[in-house]
Amino acid sequence: GTVTISEIFSNLFLFFLIFGLSATVDTQNLLKQLTNKWAILTGILMQFLIMPFLGYLAVWILQDHGLTPSMGLTLLIVASSPGGSYSNWWCNTFNADLALSVAMTAVSTLLSSAFLPLNLTIYTHAAYGDQADILESIDFGALFVSLVIVMAAILLGLLASYKIQNARFRKVANFLGSMSGILLIAVSFVLSSAGGEEESHELWAQGWAFYTGVAFPCVFGLVLANLFATLARLDKPERVTLSVECCYQNVAIATSAAVAIFDDHTERAQALIVPLYYGFVEAVVLTAYCVVAWKCGWSKAPPNENFFVMMSKSYEVSDIEEEGPVMDKKIEDQNDIEVTAPLK
Repeated sequence: GTVTISEIFSNLFLFFLIFGLSATVDTQNLLKQLTNKWAILTGILMQFLIMPFLGYLAVWILQDHGLTPSMGLTLLIVASSPGGSYSNWWCNTFNADLALSVAMTAVSTLLSSAFLPLNLTIYTHAAYGDQADILESIDFGALFVSLVIVMAAILLGLLASYKIQNARFRKVANFLGSMSGILLIAVSFVLSSAGGEEESHELWAQGWAFYTGVAFPCVFGLVLANLFATLARLDKPERVTLSVECCYQNVAIATSAAVAIFDDHTERAQALIVPLYYGFVEAVVLTAYCVVAWKCGWSKAPPNENFFVMMSKSYEVSDIEEEGPVMDKKIEDQNDIEVTAPLK
């Protein structure tokens, strides 16, 4: 059972990735972000309404131009999936707002159990009619397992952060989370390569409709996420977090669904290259976006910092150490002002 061994390792690394990064977050910051209604609402709007619609739009426009039904269906699954667990890793590595990232992961993980089947039902029927009874092929068991792992890791990580108010512990937890993320990427890469050379050969032998269609939700979603986050007047690191959370999809759901749905060899090969290519696009697009955001002063890291120092250092921890007492005082003062300010 190579599958079971790889699944065990994937779930283990997933747990430590989320646990480590959640334990990095100061619980005060997290509670503040959970009540940051504009950020959370914008995230939900993007993740569960806009992204699935962008996927459908790509399928609708390109289905007569070479985007086959097996590709189209798999793209709808990718666009309807919740954010990938790596989104926390990206936000941590590129020093966006990690507390907001963890808060959004918790909210979207809980909501995805209702929204994923709902969006899939709506859009597969809109695109392909009744022939696509797709929900039977989604492995809701595996989905539920990863949902439980993510929620348990977030809660235990936050509990550890709350109980052990210690900057050194947070740095160690952050290192654990970062390394688990790298190992999880390595495991996923090995698994997708084990799918056979056929898929990777297929990946670069498609027409323009495939590359445009699959990349469209990610690229256009990133633009819209920035637009909405700016209109909602979020802080700059929060805008970066929102953009990463919205565009980074859990492609593993689509990969396992593609294997379950398509018995035909050609159709399955076509379906499997969709999450493979989307994963490639989100990695390239988000790396470029995060580097530009950092250089423009949108992240928590100073724009003139050395690139490798910026990547390896967590400014979330430095933030807590340096600003902890000051920020608490600021928040208290702010609350005093709000309380004493006369009603207009």
